[in-house]
Amino acid sequence: MYDFDKIIDRRGTDSFKWDIAENELPMWVADMDFAAAPEIVEAFAERLKHPVFGYGKLPNEWYEAYISWWKKRHHFEMRKDNLIFCSGVVPGITSVIRHFTVPGDNIVMLTPTYNHFYNCIDGNGRKVLEVEMDYNGQAYSIDFEKLENALKNSSANIMIISNPQNPTGNVWNKDDLERIGELCWKYGIVVISDEIHCDIMTPGVEYTPFAAVSDICRNNSITFIAPTKAFNLAGLQTAAAYAENCNLKNKLEKAVEKDEISMPNSFASTATIAAFTKGEAWLNELNEYIYQNKLIVKKYLKTEIPQIKLVWGDGTYLLWLDCSSVNMDSKRLAAEIRKTTGLYLMAGSHYGKGGKNFLRMNIACPKSMLFDGLERLKKWEEKI
Repeated sequence: MYDFDKIIDRRGTDSFKWDIAENELPMWVADMDFAAAPEIVEAFAERLKHPVFGYGKLPNEWYEAYISWWKKRHHFEMRKDNLIFCSGVVPGITSVIRHFTVPGDNIVMLTPTYNHFYNCIDGNGRKVLEVEMDYNGQAYSIDFEKLENALKNSSANIMIISNPQNPTGNVWNKDDLERIGELCWKYGIVVISDEIHCDIMTPGVEYTPFAAVSDICRNNSITFIAPTKAFNLAGLQTAAAYAENCNLKNKLEKAVEKDEISMPNSFASTATIAAFTKGEAWLNELNEYIYQNKLIVKKYLKTEIPQIKLVWGDGTYLLWLDCSSVNMDSKRLAAEIRKTTGLYLMAGSHYGKGGKNFLRMNIACPKSMLFDGLERLKKWEEKI
């Protein structure tokens, strides 16, 4: 029904992703190359019939859209009074760091993890406390003894997780989330769960919202969510935070207001409401398309570039590529690939401990573009 094979020329549109050399192919930043769902575009067109774009407020439909989507699709019921608008997940997490901690505090993270978490922490005078995950050559797991030692022996009062995990694509199971929640509760540490990628999943696989796991997880966490990754709306700067604990919610609400990230732009609620009330069919087809892209990459690497291995993940449209057999630091590796072929990938070292032998690849693109990227990767491999 929807055409995900269509190539859309994004050059000359002030695209952060595509502002590169003419011969280059960007498959790095988490930004899809698909048109937004037509149902969302139609909602924009309707909004544009009114020519005034002044200060806005959130209609009740914004709250209802989030609540009904998470109840239907993720089996978790949120309370309206505990749902807060913010202009983005990263700005929201930055506000938490600024107002829930003091300079010099540690922030605990399981690594490798999303690179902008480091910016949020370092840029505000806090310290990153990395707990590197175990990697057995195929998948990642948590060393809970190592995690507990970090939690109890630090000055941390916040732990940040991404669920599902960016960059590995790992979908945390309920048991792992429950253990994280119990350990953080034991040591007085609030969990910040970035769940922006939760709607991009292998068909048939479900993610578990951190706050849905247990009473402890629900009452000792702040969850950040948004339609922006799943529906390719990142440029609209719209997200939400959910905290069922009223003390956390009240503190968070004051934080985002002080940081001036609590007011929606003229299209934020329009996009959110349309995505969550009219975009499900589009999203289901998108997930199937991305899943097929993953299978293409897995097969291509195995048959054409066996020294690079896909670390399978059921979440996100970001692939974590194991390049350890290449024996080259990921920053140098990414630079060499870009220089020789024009293929622009993210170096794994940006994601902290454990990432130096990996690359991250965005496959949310038409299949012809995907094959172009894979053929460029093979071209580089043939030159070494």
